[in-house]
Amino acid sequence: MPSFNKLPLQVLLLLGNNYLIIMIDIKGIKKTYANGTHALNDVNLMLDKKVTSIIGRNGAGKTTLLRILSTQLLPTSGTVLVNGHDIINDVSAIREMTVSIPQEARLIYYRNAFDSVRLYLGARGAGISEASKKAEKALKTVGLWEWRNHISEDLSGGMKRKVFVAMALAADSELVILDEPTTGLDPLSRFEVWSAIKKLKGQVIITTHYMEEAQALSDEIVMMDHGKVLSQGKISDLLRDFAGMVRIESARKSKGSKKVAGMWVSYAKKKEAEQFVMRGDIVKQITLDDLFIKMGVDIES
Repeated sequence: MPSFNKLPLQVLLLLGNNYLIIMIDIKGIKKTYANGTHALNDVNLMLDKKVTSIIGRNGAGKTTLLRILSTQLLPTSGTVLVNGHDIINDVSAIREMTVSIPQEARLIYYRNAFDSVRLYLGARGAGISEASKKAEKALKTVGLWEWRNHISEDLSGGMKRKVFVAMALAADSELVILDEPTTGLDPLSRFEVWSAIKKLKGQVIITTHYMEEAQALSDEIVMMDHGKVLSQGKISDLLRDFAGMVRIESARKSKGSKKVAGMWVSYAKKKEAEQFVMRGDIVKQITLDDLFIKMGVDIES
């Protein structure tokens, strides 16, 4: 990690446990592709929490935003400052402090886990000895040391994703960007990757379709749809309107209910839940899914 005296102190925050939180200031970002698709439409965000999850359906603009933050894609207009560095004029500085792992990232199938992490660190400028020590420490941290000599092809999906998290750990970067880090994994593998992500020391920004993932990992949620930010805040704040409520899913339409994925959804006080169970309805605890339902956004479309 770069020494603190190289970082703009006015935009740097230190937390306990050696966590480093930087500020990402996004102002008026728009992105229009050559085919006319408006992927982002005037996005304004200040990101300064340990873990921020960006949620939204396919096409919401999540991946486009991450690619811009990691300097892989230029915006059509607007500005972004990452720890005081402009994403257009200070590309090298931002890339030095950032680890970005896209959803489509794949390990070289014939490389083992240890070599994969070492080679990644070498590409970032680390010497052989330093890379070896950091790779060992990172693989032990994510629980993959005993698998260090297994080639990528022989690792499970969860293990492969954990190798990428080990790369981020070993790089010790201020900013880690993860696009759909657990897509396609079984529940156990997903939990293992969550555990590894929680051990990252830098600021983490992830996109995810899994609402339980966002709730398990995040200090803050950003909800997007059609290239716009619909809401931003702590989970408790975003779900404040649902305090003391439960979700009722029924095959029957009732007053005030909305049809979602073939079911009629409504809300009731927890003390009233038993009567809905007695009539055969499904009663569920409130989750981030309810934020989408409230705003009329289909998560999986």
